Amino acid sequence: MTTTAPIPVTVTSPAERIRYGALVVVMMLSFLLVTAEFLPNGMLTEMAAGLGVTPGQAGQTVTVTALVGLFVAPTVGMVFPRLDRRSLLVWMALAAAASNLIVAIAPNLILVLLARFFLGAALATFWSMSITVAVRIAGPERLGRAVMFTSAGTSLATVAGVPVGVILSEMMDWRAVFALAGIVTGLLAIALRTMLPPVPPAQVSSFSLLLDTIRRPGVGLGLGGHVLVVLGHFLAYTYIRIALERMPDIDAGTIVMLLALFGIGGLIGNLTIGLVIDRSFRFFAVLAPAVIAVTVAATILFSGSVLGVGIAVFVWGFFFASWLIVVNTWVGHRMPDRLEAGGSLVVVGFQAAIMVAAGAGGILVDSIGVEPSYALGAAVLVVGAVLFGVSNRVRGTVPDITAVE
Repeated sequence: MTTTAPIPVTVTSPAERIRYGALVVVMMLSFLLVTAEFLPNGMLTEMAAGLGVTPGQAGQTVTVTALVGLFVAPTVGMVFPRLDRRSLLVWMALAAAASNLIVAIAPNLILVLLARFFLGAALATFWSMSITVAVRIAGPERLGRAVMFTSAGTSLATVAGVPVGVILSEMMDWRAVFALAGIVTGLLAIALRTMLPPVPPAQVSSFSLLLDTIRRPGVGLGLGGHVLVVLGHFLAYTYIRIALERMPDIDAGTIVMLLALFGIGGLIGNLTIGLVIDRSFRFFAVLAPAVIAVTVAATILFSGSVLGVGIAVFVWGFFFASWLIVVNTWVGHRMPDRLEAGGSLVVVGFQAAIMVAAGAGGILVDSIGVEPSYALGAAVLVVGAVLFGVSNRVRGTVPDITAVE
């Protein structure tokens, strides 16, 4: 097995205070990046009409960001092996700002898709480096708490990005929403440069290092389960607005309310599960996707009842908001000496799943309707839960990150 030098981080004294200001800035960046990624989901109808395309074609704006991330995540560490990760995050924030501003003025779908390439690169870079940055800010002995904190923005945006898009699109034109996102992200780049400490690279990345990490006991199975969980969720979630619009006598206000319930459930789930995740991530790695599968099916089966769908989307948001915390904590506990490599693999799986879900879901929705996409998503979630459960039963030797000097 290939050996790798441990992460060159400095152990923080237990008495030293966590840099909460830096954690808040990183959390804000994750929220803005992921919200921008899923803004099209909440404004799919308006974007399709404005660009003169079908909703399924407009949904490919999500596919493109995932496709770019699929290639950037495993290679960004190789392209910039010695660049301070703080500087890298600042440049990626500026790239995301430029992406949103270009989308705001783009006259056609082709230019929108090209602009979303920059956002995909920024997302993949952030997710790949987020665990390493969290350790640098809080110290390795506080890894679980730091990962929970920095993942909060991503988790919340994953479930709240759609309702934010819908609410803002009701108040202003969809192009103005992207322009606002671009301006705020650009301003945040200044805060990143000011608030974050220097973050040296964790280790020199390579494809052999990634493959060696996958070969570790239980890691391959866990990553497979992770991919299926994300795939199943996004087969349904990418087209949630279309699923809600099929309800009888539904109006825009009710859709906003239901999507807000999704976001509220996500916020509560993020805070609740985040507090206990270090002790119970194996349990939630199975429970969360299993419950999400039930709620995905219920969203379709209870379409005649606003109350039934409201309960389903609230519980759905509650459990999916925790998924990034679950999987990042799993990386921290399973491969603490490979945080950057593990983070990259999680991103590759996440982006691959989003790309396939948005693409396949768009074909299903345009050809035979939204129901088959939801049924397939529920089935895939169940398989993902099983794989992750099996992976956590595989025992392996885990280095102790807190012993690294």
